[in-house]
Amino acid sequence: MKRMLAVLLCLVMVISLAGCSNGGSSSGGKKEKVDVGIVLPTKDEPRWLQDKAKFESVIKDSKYSVEVLFSQGSSANEKTNVETLINKGIKVLIICAQDAAAAAASVEEAKAAGVTVIAYDRLITGTDAVDYYVTFDSLAVGAAMGQYLADNATGQGNPLYLYAGAATDNNAFLFFQGAWNVLQPKIADGTFVIKNSSEATGLQATKELSHEQLASIIGQVTTNWDFNEAKSKAEAHLTAVSAADKGKCYVLAPNDGTARSIADVFGADADVSQYFITGQDSEKASVQYVIDGKQSMTVFKDTRTLATDAMNMAISVIEEKTPDTGSTYDNGKKQVPAKQTPIVVVTKDNVKEALIDSGYYKASDFTGLK
Repeated sequence: MKRMLAVLLCLVMVISLAGCSNGGSSSGGKKEKVDVGIVLPTKDEPRWLQDKAKFESVIKDSKYSVEVLFSQGSSANEKTNVETLINKGIKVLIICAQDAAAAAASVEEAKAAGVTVIAYDRLITGTDAVDYYVTFDSLAVGAAMGQYLADNATGQGNPLYLYAGAATDNNAFLFFQGAWNVLQPKIADGTFVIKNSSEATGLQATKELSHEQLASIIGQVTTNWDFNEAKSKAEAHLTAVSAADKGKCYVLAPNDGTARSIADVFGADADVSQYFITGQDSEKASVQYVIDGKQSMTVFKDTRTLATDAMNMAISVIEEKTPDTGSTYDNGKKQVPAKQTPIVVVTKDNVKEALIDSGYYKASDFTGLK
């Protein structure tokens, strides 16, 4: 009798477990619950993979669940990602928009579902559905790049080549405006001569550019954050000018990926005797370029801090506390409360201090490091 009861008990347990398994995989089973949903632009740039890793590192110490999805350069994918996360019951959406304007529809859908929206690194424009913004000071990033070029220029008539990010990215406008604020007086006094943009040349007497004026320049020198497009544009620009327009060149590149592509082109041109080129994000490949003297600088934006700021803000929202903000950004519809994270300019002289000693990278990641 005892043996029979034991067998029956085992059968009951097996049936119970099977039922649980089927219920979990069927449409009638329990949904996977996510507290914080994160949508990032692409897996194809090291920067965003680093952000994902830092997010997950910060989040694992909290009691909240998270899911990170990538839009792979598509606003349609981004919208699908947001809808997927809404269906998983997220309370907070952290989103780095692929397209600042197109993302408005997605965040409005999230807002209508009762989700708090935090724009991450890129401001979403034209909607009042953005609750908060966590960012690096994009104007300061651009200003740091412009200042580096200005500090390394001597004499008159130095060739200046301008490049920008994507016209669909609000940050591209802020980066360029920040750089222009520093460079324009040096263009006006003859220190620099613009060689690759008739739109910028036509506006060289104007320091404070309107959005439309910025758009006219960016439309002409955009890289769309794409390595190949940056390479093609740089090749076309150097082909179009004479040897006299080269020599010692000064290049405003909008980020590390495009900087490496453009640097390769300038470095291969026999008429370019020397070049100074900017970048941002401190990607490993660009840090090696800086060490090797192929890229002049990179603006270090510590994504560990940015991810921590964003997650702390999300947790504050979930716990019904007021998030810590210290500034606002105008997105065309409202003044969005913002939390800004500081930046650091990295050159060959301070790579070790800024990136190795801080624990961001390991010394073994690089060669030739002093």
